[in-house]
Amino acid sequence: MALTILYQDKHIVAVNKPSGLLVHKSWVAKDAKEFALQMVRDQIGEFVYPVHRLDRPTSGVLLFALSGELARIIQEDWEQSEKTYWALVRGWLKEPILVDHALKGMKDYGQDDGKSQEAQTEFRPLEHTEIDATIDRYPKSRFSWIQATPKQGRTHQIRRHLKHISHPIIGDARYGKGNYNRYFSSELDCHRLLLHARSLQFTHPVTGVRIEINAPLETHMAALFNRFGFA
Repeated sequence: MALTILYQDKHIVAVNKPSGLLVHKSWVAKDAKEFALQMVRDQIGEFVYPVHRLDRPTSGVLLFALSGELARIIQEDWEQSEKTYWALVRGWLKEPILVDHALKGMKDYGQDDGKSQEAQTEFRPLEHTEIDATIDRYPKSRFSWIQATPKQGRTHQIRRHLKHISHPIIGDARYGKGNYNRYFSSELDCHRLLLHARSLQFTHPVTGVRIEINAPLETHMAALFNRFGFA
């Protein structure tokens, strides 16, 4: 399987990571056989170094540098980058909201689970839909297509913040609601976390030019959005 290259020059390369693919080997998921880092390396014939990471079930823009030094330079300026995500969540998010909610480290990710870190995420509703399905206690079920812009990159930050405001992402086995996930799997043939890294803006480490890279939705997520009538 070849990954879709979204941007490439002599210094960096960005790909559209599919849902289910790990960025690199991890003890958290010992079952994985393929990894984005090795796939991109083999695809372009050069060693690559991850600038950031995406959760295994998240799709979208994934950036690599062609040297460890360039990766470090981009990471040092990472707070000035802008990451935009799309998600389908339970319920209607009616107005933009800034969630300012500190997050503790996660012990199963090798972090200090007693230490809280500052975390802010901006959420903006894009479209709403309602379907004739009794998934919870209401005769109809509501969903929102939202845009998320995290200010930091804490582990599962977007997913945890959406759970915090009672709008969990559909397909989120860890922070979502099982009855919604089961409905989407059995009735809508959707077996993934509906979270997509839509765009990334950052300053090029060599040219100093501001770069914007956009990733189209994967086939299954795009088909679901079309089914819901989203533009």
